[in-house]
Amino acid sequence: MGDLDFNTGTFHYGSRRELVYGKNGMVAASHPLAAQVGRDILKAGGNAVDAAVATAAALTVVEPGSNGIGGDSFSIIWKDEQLYGLNASGPSPKGMVPASYLDKSKPFPTYGLKAVTVPGIPAGWAELIEKHGKLSLEAVLEPAARLAEEGVVISDTVHNAYQRSFNRFTKEKEQYPEMISWFDVYASGGRVPDVTEVWSSKGHARTLRLIGQTKGRAFYTGEIADAIDAFSQAYGGYLRKDDLAGYQPEWVTPVKVDYKGYQVWEMPPNGQGVVALMALNILKHVDMKGRDDPDTLHKQIEAIKLAFSDGQLTIADTDHMKLNVSELLSEDYAKERARLIGDQAIDAQPGFSDNSGTVYLATADNEGNMVSYIQSNYMGFGSGAVVPGYGVSLNNRAVGFALEEGHVNALAPGKRPFNTIIPGFLTKENQAIGPFGVMGGQMQPQAHLQVLQSMIDFKMNPQDALDAPRWQWVKNKKVMVEPTMPLALINELKHRGHAVEVELEKGHFGRGQIIIKTENDTYIGATEPRTDGHVAVW
Repeated sequence: MGDLDFNTGTFHYGSRRELVYGKNGMVAASHPLAAQVGRDILKAGGNAVDAAVATAAALTVVEPGSNGIGGDSFSIIWKDEQLYGLNASGPSPKGMVPASYLDKSKPFPTYGLKAVTVPGIPAGWAELIEKHGKLSLEAVLEPAARLAEEGVVISDTVHNAYQRSFNRFTKEKEQYPEMISWFDVYASGGRVPDVTEVWSSKGHARTLRLIGQTKGRAFYTGEIADAIDAFSQAYGGYLRKDDLAGYQPEWVTPVKVDYKGYQVWEMPPNGQGVVALMALNILKHVDMKGRDDPDTLHKQIEAIKLAFSDGQLTIADTDHMKLNVSELLSEDYAKERARLIGDQAIDAQPGFSDNSGTVYLATADNEGNMVSYIQSNYMGFGSGAVVPGYGVSLNNRAVGFALEEGHVNALAPGKRPFNTIIPGFLTKENQAIGPFGVMGGQMQPQAHLQVLQSMIDFKMNPQDALDAPRWQWVKNKKVMVEPTMPLALINELKHRGHAVEVELEKGHFGRGQIIIKTENDTYIGATEPRTDGHVAVW
């Protein structure tokens, strides 16, 4: 680069991050520009909610391969000494009926407009600002709009996400002709932008400003809704303006388990946060040794397997679940499942498998308010369909439905599918400790478990907990581990019957952020070393 010859994406040695400390406010995100946008909103008089929405909007610009305006979001807000949850995930369109997908010769579409559910993110932004923000939505979204208009420099992480989607969509575009719009926006000239190049999108900027000026109405009942409807109809999709106009995010009460003196909070279904809580509940009833002890890793993996195997049968849109969350998180259930953990690996099946694209962020302000926020298009850029002229990448969340008749998560019109994204929050004795989260599809509850136990059981600081080598249970007895995992641990897991594979691709192990409130009413921040993580403070 310049006068020096080096590869920006190659590192020969582990990079160590320090904890970040702040007093008046903090934003932890997976991209420096997004975190700085959130911090600037705090300095302009906004609170943690304003900062979260501003950061989230900026992430749709600076990291479009991981999230977009056309996806879903979940939020946990600590404000005025209370916890609130906002489920801004969208249902399937009314025209998405099971009969459309029952031809077994044609698999469920992974991409394209037939896989799109109602986007919840813009309505979620508007609802958060309306109920809990201090600034206008227009003011909060303007910094992201300027980034989209003026352009952002492409990093290695972002370039790699572009390239993965480019390779995938190039193979799929004959089957999904609506993908032409993705290539127009993100790969004009037949290639994706390289590292250090500047990418911009006037359509993206225009959309953010329209959403801000109309408090989201342009997206659901105005000109953006008209454009989405026309685009969907032109390529045989099911999403219509009526589906958009009828959408409203849902305020919910987060769910929790008590874990060794702390309360761990997650969002209730249709998200998979209860899987992390079920696994933690199980592990309360087994003895564990040190953080890097093979017996500990073995028991963590077994607990996750058991939680996933039950989660796949029970988690769905809350209106369709047959078991309630209190049953899944009962002590009797946890003790019963803990008895199944022995010395050898068992078989179990997760309810899904994906190559997800998600961003997680955490914010805090000088009034003690904090936000745990996550948003996603699902598989990277989602459906691969971008609304022409508006830069809106649409999700492919319908892939999360089951096609089994009678399954609680079975495809149906107007129903929210199983959703992988989960923000987390930690409290103790009714006082906020802080927001945490690790994005990454099936990895998310597994990483929540690993990070929380590192901090609570093994007294590791938040940055150390994020830096530590991670494992991911994939299916059956297959477990992926990072190459930094000690060889002795890998060998012992193999002796216990786990099919261990060392995975070099760091994207498989999630990307996390943590903010902790101290007894001095100051903040400690930690960010992910596996991406462009950044903690901005004020």
